[in-house]
Amino acid sequence: MLERIFPKAFDNTYRGHWLGIALFAPIVFVKAAQGVVSMLTPASTMAGADGIPLDRFNPIAADTAVEMFALLGMYLLVVPVIGAVALLRYRAMIPFLFLMLLAVQLGARTLNYLHPIVRVSAGGGQPIGLYVNLAVLALTVVGFVLSVSASSARASQVEGTRP
Repeated sequence: MLERIFPKAFDNTYRGHWLGIALFAPIVFVKAAQGVVSMLTPASTMAGADGIPLDRFNPIAADTAVEMFALLGMYLLVVPVIGAVALLRYRAMIPFLFLMLLAVQLGARTLNYLHPIVRVSAGGGQPIGLYVNLAVLALTVVGFVLSVSASSARASQVEGTRP
């Protein structure tokens, strides 16, 4: 398993189950879209998707929070851009990038738990961004497992070549 996450060379040969790469592409797209939307419309994303009550902040605090959120959106683009490059040229990186996506998402969940903020949403429940991120996290876990496991066709080929 470690040789799939940390191969000796990042070539264009994907060695995991084909469903792993099929999940990787939409996950990278969703994370990139989150980054772009957070950069371009940070205030509405904060209030709508994340339930942050900007209208209760004083103007200076609101402006600062919006700027920081836009910067966070820019930083959210780093892994998806590398993921797009991996899809096009270095597919052996995909298990490693799944691991990086998991680290970022689990780190964010941990920090949200350690430093909770008051959130509001239109329906009174959790903001929609929480559910989207939990769904992406679940798909990322599944994709990671698939990316480090061999497809059944490859496994039978490998077993057939052993003496």
